[in-house]
Amino acid sequence: MREQGGRLPWRSTLLIAVFVLVGSGFAARGQPDREALDLFARTLLLAGSGLLVLRHRYPVPVVFGAAALTLVYFGGGYPYGPVFAVVAVAVFAAIVHGHRRAAWWALGLLWLGHLLIAHWLYRHLPPAGDDAAPWGQEIPIAAVVAAILAGAELVRVRREQWAQQRAERAAAERRRADEERLRIARELHDVLAHSIAVINVQAGVGLALLDSDPEQARAALTTIKSASKEALGEVRQVLDTLRRAGDAPRTPAPGLDRLPELVDQAAGAGLTVDVAHVGTPVALPPGADLAAFRIVQEALTNVVRHSGSRTARIRITYAPGEVALRIDDDGPATAADAGGSGNGLAGMRERAAALGGTIEAGTRPDGGFRVEAFLPLTPKETP
Repeated sequence: MREQGGRLPWRSTLLIAVFVLVGSGFAARGQPDREALDLFARTLLLAGSGLLVLRHRYPVPVVFGAAALTLVYFGGGYPYGPVFAVVAVAVFAAIVHGHRRAAWWALGLLWLGHLLIAHWLYRHLPPAGDDAAPWGQEIPIAAVVAAILAGAELVRVRREQWAQQRAERAAAERRRADEERLRIARELHDVLAHSIAVINVQAGVGLALLDSDPEQARAALTTIKSASKEALGEVRQVLDTLRRAGDAPRTPAPGLDRLPELVDQAAGAGLTVDVAHVGTPVALPPGADLAAFRIVQEALTNVVRHSGSRTARIRITYAPGEVALRIDDDGPATAADAGGSGNGLAGMRERAAALGGTIEAGTRPDGGFRVEAFLPLTPKETP
């Protein structure tokens, strides 16, 4: 529906007024038995046409006003003709703007008034000596009324369909934007959580050993520099992808081929990581490779931040159509949640679910913590 403060349809209203006035003049020539178009008749035609300028702002008063003026025009005995166009446009506007009942009532009352004038009141109305109209002429009039209503309903349905399609497209765009924001937030969390955990541990080591063991403190600072540099690089990659929508990133997304870097970073944080491969290693599809890397990264971050254990074990099992990841630590937990809290585990589950995989995470009976992920490889993606 057009807003109350929208622009008034002056041009179309002027065209309709010209059409009605000129067309009625031509119609009068073929109806010599009707009253001539005098000043009052032209005033009625002009007033009915002028009402249409407000048809988008006040569709209900306009449709009833147009019907009333048209009925007065018929009651004056003036010629039939384009005066129907005024009512048709008013009915269209009312139905399209959602006032179907008002449009039907206005048109029904106009038709009822026409029947009364043409078949019962004609004796008391001009032109003098007029006879009752034949009932057969009501058939084409009924057809015109039905055509007006059907056309208006068709326009209304089409406008509603277009509005629904626009709303669906807007909703889809919002969903895509939300998904992209979640993806970026997940990437930033995975990058920053791991690197900041390493930096935090090494900063504590450096402060503790600054006076007693300067060389070890220097090594801690070196690890901090390396971890922060890598984190900045990955953050730039994520942000560059955001700025260059649709373009490929300038550096490849991380995968399990960078697992040795994770192990080195963990070692810099004082965590010993053992890696074992079961089965024949294969190149994973990009999506699965990135998800596997991020899951291992997040699991090691949780060990550094939330576990008292200084060792972790990673087991990667390659099977037909699937890769399984298992990350264990021996605990005990140093925080309320041995496996971490916040977005870490949720992010891992989202990554696995996006590929049709699953994540199982929880405390082992011996007090340690295990994260186990199963990532399927579709036949199309399997190398």
